[in-house]
Amino acid sequence: MADVLPYKPSQGEIPTDPGVYRFRDAEGRVLYVGKAKNLRQRLSNYFAPLRTLHERTRRMVTTASSVEWTVVPTDVDSLQLEYMWIKEYDPPFNVRYKDDKSYPFMAVTLGDEAPRVIVTRNHKIPRARYFGPYPKVWAVHETIDLMIKAFPIRTCSDASYKRAMATGRPCFPGQIGKCGGPCSMKVTIEEHRAMVDDFIAFMAGGDERFTKELTKRMLSASAAMDYEAAAKYRDQLASIEAVLGKSSLVLPSDEDADLFGIAEDELAATVQHFVIRGGRVRGVRATTIEKEIDISGADLVEQVLQRTYGDGVDVPRRILVPSLPDDAAELELWLRERRGRKVEIAVAQRGQRAELMRNATLNATQALIRHKTRRTSDYVARTQALTDLQDALGLETAPLRIECFDISHLGGTNVVASMVVFEDGLPRKDQYRSFNIAETTDDTDSMYQVLMRRLAYLDRPEEDPVVDLLPDSLSDSEEVVAPARKKPRFSYPPQLLLVDGGKPQVEAAARALRDAGHTEIGLCGIAKRLEEVWLPGEDFPVILPRTSEALYLLQRLRDEAHRFAIIHQRKRRKRGITTVLEEVPGLGASRIKVLLKHFGSVTALREASFEEILQVQGIGPALAQSIHTHLATR
Repeated sequence: MADVLPYKPSQGEIPTDPGVYRFRDAEGRVLYVGKAKNLRQRLSNYFAPLRTLHERTRRMVTTASSVEWTVVPTDVDSLQLEYMWIKEYDPPFNVRYKDDKSYPFMAVTLGDEAPRVIVTRNHKIPRARYFGPYPKVWAVHETIDLMIKAFPIRTCSDASYKRAMATGRPCFPGQIGKCGGPCSMKVTIEEHRAMVDDFIAFMAGGDERFTKELTKRMLSASAAMDYEAAAKYRDQLASIEAVLGKSSLVLPSDEDADLFGIAEDELAATVQHFVIRGGRVRGVRATTIEKEIDISGADLVEQVLQRTYGDGVDVPRRILVPSLPDDAAELELWLRERRGRKVEIAVAQRGQRAELMRNATLNATQALIRHKTRRTSDYVARTQALTDLQDALGLETAPLRIECFDISHLGGTNVVASMVVFEDGLPRKDQYRSFNIAETTDDTDSMYQVLMRRLAYLDRPEEDPVVDLLPDSLSDSEEVVAPARKKPRFSYPPQLLLVDGGKPQVEAAARALRDAGHTEIGLCGIAKRLEEVWLPGEDFPVILPRTSEALYLLQRLRDEAHRFAIIHQRKRRKRGITTVLEEVPGLGASRIKVLLKHFGSVTALREASFEEILQVQGIGPALAQSIHTHLATR
């Protein structure tokens, strides 16, 4: 592969002005659209030596056959043009947005003679005012049922409305009290329009004004002994309070904001969008972003805001994000044009906003996990993943049993390894194993040792089954101390060994397979930074399509092995700390707990003086001296 792209423009040819650029393939299809404050500086990053580029960026620039750009007067103009081109061309290498589902909205059809409130998933109704999205359809209907008791606006269909107005007979919803429009023959069009305005003002955050006004009217009617009117106001107030009870007050009552929590990995991200009006969460929306090119952090936030508000979504006065984009000032101007008033983009750093951001990020993290596991839990997806792996790695058969190994240590100490097993694309947790490594030089040596110990079991006769290790074992070797149920399945050879790491780890594993005499087993490694798949003896990695089921399966195996190794290491480290203190004569479990709570760690306790140890409740002079002497000699 040539290190210089044939279509690379000369350095002086690219302007230094702000603008928008497009990469095209040989057929003229737009592959990627981007913007820049300085076109020359930004485009030079794409034409750096190919070996220095991120894999997905390298794939994009080598797929393209030309690049073109358009200079614009300001950075705000570049934002607008970039968004317009992304919508027009739908470039495959720009981030892709996938909603978990089509969320329902509450819409008020302001373009109608007598506006009505409806539940819809169509967000392109002319002149409609939208509220939401809502996580469930029933949540929207429940809110509407409560709201029309306080603000009796029209809910009937257009056909029912026209028939009622033509015949002079109320529509059916109006007859049963479910429609308060002019078709119910109880209000005029002007009076109904005023109720619609109140409805919108309330949903947009005017909670306090309406509750105070209705309370005042109820008390006045009661004082005037107009108990019928007072009861009506009481029922309206109860309906409003019921609606407010459905959404908790999370920010000050005058706060109108949108908050975005983001969780991401190398290939995908999820966005949790909280719509806050009047200090209350009025709607929640989860979006999955498929990364087609290297993008993260602040750049991802910018893409999310462009996508969210470019579609005509109601823009609030404040937008809370996990990190500020580089073009935050230009984004604020762009959003101000859409809102007609000032818009602030801010980072939620402290107080209630930070707490809500943590909640949104937690929801986004869980949504990302669901997104990744949903594909591997589906039978069709699992079958496709195994077939793709067989083809990509050149295996003779589909890898029905895959074992993944990971090395974990703490600054070179407490070196442990984990082995997780997937059969038919699903985890077999009863066959997970943990390994402790007493002496090693580096990760490659650790990987070699572990695989030699594991592969030794393949040569054992089937009638001599290995003792099964319980998950998260705390033993000092791969054998469990206490007898456990026997499982000959551990002697079954895997079709594929997967190691967490790149070329060095794979070569160490290949050496172990050769020395153990099991070269028939497939082998590959997955490098976390670029999600590259390495094969033994190869100078270049295998690049699986980033949307492939095979890559998702390998990622899940790698992540599960890493999780299992960390759990084992923490338990071993904790047991090691306890063991050191248990060697002190007269020091029991309860006092060990008190000491660790007071000093925080054995290291801090070892550095403490005799007088400092003596200050701990329940520790006498003799015991304090024993602790101090014992730790000083260890």
